[in-house]
Amino acid sequence: MDKIAVLVPCYNEEQTIEKVITDWKEQLPEAVIYVYDNNSRDNTVAIAKRAGAVVRHEYMQGKGNVVRRMFREIDAEVYIMVDGDDTYPADYGREMVDLVLKKNADMVVGDRLSSTYFQENKRPFHNFGNSIVKAAINFLFKTEIKDIMTGYRAFSFQFAKSFPILSKGFEIETEMSIHAVDKNMQVENIVIEYRDRPEGSESKLNTYSDGIKVLRTITRLFRNYKPLAFFGVIAGVLALLSILFAAPVFITYLQTGMVPNFPTLIVCGFTMMAAISSLFAGLQLQNSVQKNKQDFEMRLLELEQQKKGLVKKII
Repeated sequence: MDKIAVLVPCYNEEQTIEKVITDWKEQLPEAVIYVYDNNSRDNTVAIAKRAGAVVRHEYMQGKGNVVRRMFREIDAEVYIMVDGDDTYPADYGREMVDLVLKKNADMVVGDRLSSTYFQENKRPFHNFGNSIVKAAINFLFKTEIKDIMTGYRAFSFQFAKSFPILSKGFEIETEMSIHAVDKNMQVENIVIEYRDRPEGSESKLNTYSDGIKVLRTITRLFRNYKPLAFFGVIAGVLALLSILFAAPVFITYLQTGMVPNFPTLIVCGFTMMAAISSLFAGLQLQNSVQKNKQDFEMRLLELEQQKKGLVKKII
């Protein structure tokens, strides 16, 4: 078991990977640096090996797949995840490690948005998307995470080994954030300096397709983690539509004693039944969610014992 593991998912980062590894060696000389290559077609692997990193591979394309592999294979007391594009300075690594080891943080978020991100980033739609995602998640999940999509984070052993990763691509950071909040894990924010990619280095994030994936992930996780709220909204909308269309029919009936739009009344009745069914589905699923949270807490206790056993083996 490593004391500190620096995890660097990489895809075609030959221009910057050597500097990233060198910087982290200087800041955290006791850490083991793992570079996980994701089918790079350039010299990323050779350069990373030469720089002294432990190089491993994930052949299923996508950052989410890489993170799942890293968390499965590596045991460490604290994990630091950083991109291989040299946009995140290693200077904050020690502070992030201390928050996990000394203050029991489960996830430390490197907050770009409160510092230089909007000045350094040259892609305006990325800026807009980050702000929208942050506002949506903080509103829906009642949290105060400062930067939802940052790739600069630190994790505890318990977080890494209990996080059920379903995302395949860049929506992984969104899934991490929501999981931590939903499971009542301790989340800390650190304001970091962000620098844009160097000239000639290209971002792998597609503003539109990956943006849509992130929004779909938020919707999916809101449904899975807060089913009563999700299905309650659907029930409310259906009930409101039913009442709005049925009201004129009832008013006409009270005035004339006749029902001129009987098919409308039938549709409204079925719509109201759908609203009631949606509400009850939300209630049933909410009970399942509560049971899952109880099981998760027991899983954390097991992981704590597992961690202590691994640490004893090292000693």
